[in-house]
Amino acid sequence: MTHNNLEEDPMQFKQLGLVGYGEVGKIFSAGLKPQVDTVSAWDLKLAQGHPLQVAELTHASLAGVQACSSLQDLCAQADCIISAVTASNTLAVALETAQHIRPGTIFLDLNSASPGTKQQAAAAINSAGGHYVEAGVMTSVPPYGIRVPMLLGGAQAQALAARLCAFGMDAKAVAVEIGVASAIKMCRSVMIKGLEALVIESYSTARHYGVEGHMIPTLAETFPSIDWEQTGAYFFSRVALHGKRRAEEMREAANTVREAGFEPFMAAPLPKSTIGFRGKARLAYLPICPKARSGKTTRTGC
Repeated sequence: MTHNNLEEDPMQFKQLGLVGYGEVGKIFSAGLKPQVDTVSAWDLKLAQGHPLQVAELTHASLAGVQACSSLQDLCAQADCIISAVTASNTLAVALETAQHIRPGTIFLDLNSASPGTKQQAAAAINSAGGHYVEAGVMTSVPPYGIRVPMLLGGAQAQALAARLCAFGMDAKAVAVEIGVASAIKMCRSVMIKGLEALVIESYSTARHYGVEGHMIPTLAETFPSIDWEQTGAYFFSRVALHGKRRAEEMREAANTVREAGFEPFMAAPLPKSTIGFRGKARLAYLPICPKARSGKTTRTGC
């Protein structure tokens, strides 16, 4: 299949490129590798001089992923590009990709960003001849892998959802307009990350006063459908591992509220709260919540 053919039918892609070779990038490259001819990746950690370069190059080599020397190099090879970077880099990656993307290439944006940010990213990619599709990833990726539930938006969302579902993924098109899928995702993030911040602040304070054993059972009495020990363990573990990334997502969630014309009274302080409790989470979440040792997670905690 030549690239000219792809301009006529962009869903026949066979060369997958990942921008971002972190947790999500590694999961998607491994899960989708059997479905395509080649998988390539570009990440700042793969750049010359980065302290993690050797480790990341070794991981890519063992995984059968071609490490690219630059984003331009990746764009020259890939006919489907997946952007899986931090929220703060969503637009920058799209703008740089637009300088090198080949016409007819799919650009699937997995990043947690506001509708306005996604619309700017889409304008750049589409004006360069690419096909921008936004994705609202509706829960944490690790428990589900490539089967993580995703909502897609864009002119090619329906066609891409069908192709991804054929790969064993859980993708659903919700709109041809850009911004709907991200609005669903980010409104949910206000609720979930807000609950996450409340749990961490409450549990950490309860531990300080030595009353966690008394306090947590009262939550179970009020909200019996939630396993508060397991949910607390999961929240603490995710903040400990990904506090910076989650804080960036909450900044985008606050932007989503602002774009709607409201003041984000609850969402705006959450990035500071997440970063502030990150160190405590590293030390506290296992002792507070013994069930964390089981490795079990729930969709409540995404």
